[in-house]
Amino acid sequence: MSDQPSETQSALAAGAVLSRRRVVTSLGLAGALGTLASLSARALPSASFDVEAFDRLARETMCVTPASANQGDAGAPPLERLPQRRALKLAWNASSICLSGPLVGVEQRIFEKYNLDVELINFGGSTDQLLEAIATAKADAGVGMALRWLKPLEQGFDVKITAGTHGGCMRLLAPTASGIRQLADLKGKTIAVADMTAPTKNLFAIQFHKLGIDAERDVEWRQFPGELLRAAVEKGEAHALADADPKTFAWLKDGKFTEISSNLHGEFAERTCCILGIRGSLIRSERAVARALTAATIEAQDYLVHHPEISARIFSRFAPPNSPIEDLTALVRYHTHGNHPIGNDLKAQLRLYADELKAVAVFKPNTDSARFADRVYADVLS
Repeated sequence: MSDQPSETQSALAAGAVLSRRRVVTSLGLAGALGTLASLSARALPSASFDVEAFDRLARETMCVTPASANQGDAGAPPLERLPQRRALKLAWNASSICLSGPLVGVEQRIFEKYNLDVELINFGGSTDQLLEAIATAKADAGVGMALRWLKPLEQGFDVKITAGTHGGCMRLLAPTASGIRQLADLKGKTIAVADMTAPTKNLFAIQFHKLGIDAERDVEWRQFPGELLRAAVEKGEAHALADADPKTFAWLKDGKFTEISSNLHGEFAERTCCILGIRGSLIRSERAVARALTAATIEAQDYLVHHPEISARIFSRFAPPNSPIEDLTALVRYHTHGNHPIGNDLKAQLRLYADELKAVAVFKPNTDSARFADRVYADVLS
């Protein structure tokens, strides 16, 4: 990230308003989504954090999927109500506001429109345990982070990805006073992470690799409990930290930390970071149910885009105590819930992630990325 103020920061400082319609018209929906998300990410202030400015920028620049859109890979499919009520169990992590789409879908009765009775399971175990629970029908589906799921899926769990759910939510922060302003400044330094298989570690290892920096030899990753990452950096035990919202968002607010990178920077702005996975046996035996679940999930994601404050209030009971609704609303707007790829678009992203994970020695070097993407993706909407 450059030390120079971005064009979005300059526009915000001058009181300029970026026209959402103008950008969407000139770039097209898919291109505008990535471009605007990237602009939004680069606009974070380095010395102080203004939630109102952050929220205003998210409102002005966020590209949304119209509620009536039913065409193309990124659009929600037409409503197809199941002929009979079907109960399902869907796993999510209640501490992650970016995964609140299913919660909103339940609370706003979006799943009911498809004749689905969805029970949410707050799953806090390892990803291997989660995918095993889905594969063995202890749960029917789940939502989670692609860069945490893909390595276990390489091992062969019978879980199929049917849609992306959103982009954004992972950040790399450094103390503002440290002078660290870009990824290259972290060569030879230590980064604190919550675990050594964390999606944030994978993401920023990939970003380092693209800069020609060996993420294992040129950077040291050190594990700390998630809630203590900031304290570890402040005590000098690490030079930076990598984690996800809502913690990283909160740690930016007092201006003592600066965002160095995120998964809304550069090419990653157009990627999905979180995904919906459904057990393979359900897809094979009840494809219509898998289709309805995927369609309802996409519709729930679009609800977050169009109703961010209502969605934030729904999630608020799971948020840390005394979390301001304004902060939660800003995060709902900031995360790109209108970016939910399916079809060839999603398969291409999965192939690209596989290639990148091979490059940083997370995937086996002999894994065929295209074959992997074909195996783990299921097109239930066509």
